[in-house]
Amino acid sequence: MAVTEPAPAAAPVAFEGILRRQSARESAARTYARALPIVPVRARGLTIEGADGRRYLDCLSGAGTLALGHNHPVVLEAIRKVLDSGAPLHVLDLATPVKDTFTTELFRTLPPRLADRARIQFCGPAGTDAVEAALKLVRTATGRSDVLAFTGAYHGMTAGALDASGGATGVRVARLPYPQDYRCPFGIGGTRGAELAGRWTENLLDDPKSGVPQPAGMILEPVQGEGGVIPAPDDWLRHMRQITAARSIPLIADEVQTGVGRTGMFWAVEHSGITPDVMVLSKAIGGSLPLAVVVYRDDLDAWGPGAHAGTFRGNQLAMAAGAATLAYVRENRLAERAGVLGARMLGQLQGLAAEYACVGDVRGRGLMIGVELVDPAAEDPAAPGPPPAAPELAATVQRECLRRGLIVELGGRHSSVVRLLPPLTLTDEQASAVLDRLADALAAAVHRHHVD
Repeated sequence: MAVTEPAPAAAPVAFEGILRRQSARESAARTYARALPIVPVRARGLTIEGADGRRYLDCLSGAGTLALGHNHPVVLEAIRKVLDSGAPLHVLDLATPVKDTFTTELFRTLPPRLADRARIQFCGPAGTDAVEAALKLVRTATGRSDVLAFTGAYHGMTAGALDASGGATGVRVARLPYPQDYRCPFGIGGTRGAELAGRWTENLLDDPKSGVPQPAGMILEPVQGEGGVIPAPDDWLRHMRQITAARSIPLIADEVQTGVGRTGMFWAVEHSGITPDVMVLSKAIGGSLPLAVVVYRDDLDAWGPGAHAGTFRGNQLAMAAGAATLAYVRENRLAERAGVLGARMLGQLQGLAAEYACVGDVRGRGLMIGVELVDPAAEDPAAPGPPPAAPELAATVQRECLRRGLIVELGGRHSSVVRLLPPLTLTDEQASAVLDRLADALAAAVHRHHVD
């Protein structure tokens, strides 16, 4: 698909009126609408057309939901097929042919050692609902209540999911260090930093005076997304699997954003070869429509009928769209494509790090990419570690990207990481256009802030 340059504004009055009414009517909790003041009216693939007539390259992809981009033909066809069939659209948790097709395709993609003995629970429509179900599941199965989670984590916005996320306070969650190279909690990074993170975890669990009782489970992201696009080292993930298995602690992998080929493997845990006890899935598995599930080892299936439910857990259109998406990604080897193209994009972005001191780090896995911006002028030569984060610069880069017809997201501890989550259908030409616009936006932002 050819990349289309932004067109001039066509209907500013209608466009501005819609935005004014949104601001007047919607909650102060709205987020994306603040940083991205656009009104999408049409979309296809990577491209969104706004009510103002401008076209944008969408590297947000519904926060990673749109594995195939907007309105992919196979997704639309799957939805139309269900609508035209006269099938019921709301069935609670009853068995249907559509659900059977979805679960069959999903199990076909799962890590084999999990698929061979897996159970699935359909949850409410969002990933946070599936996180709640996973926490409830392991607490029921183990009879324990405490949970192990990690600094920088993000698992959703409901109460239990927030408890396990990095900003929680005063909850029944033991917080563990998540290893990273650039801002290593131990100040050393690399293999040694990951080893120390693992040793810290073992000590916490084995020390009778640590204050941490035997937990119901450990929940982690194979790549922290909202935390700043931080891939977990494969050796460290294997170590976490060994630690939890040796102590009969169920391991929960949150693959809400990393799943369905995003990181270069169908599921991000496959990079390390581990098999978690529980996988939390949402976003791309619904093919752009709301769907969330928990898949788990059968011996954890200890809850009784009605122990976890949800009125909208039987979304037939989402299951049809999801099955079509899963099959398309699998049959067209889009995970492998994401790995190759993502590595190429990371390599090109390293050039920005060499050119601009304010680009502190470039990292990611597959088509899950982050560029951390820093303030080199505020660096303290006497203090070890990288320069402070530069959230204002990152916000300016995001605005400059939007002016150039590129939609990006911010993340990380201080919202200083520019994030790219393009669809897996991204072409080489589109990837070049994305990087060109990002580089141009960064240059403009640097000039505006008088940094380099």
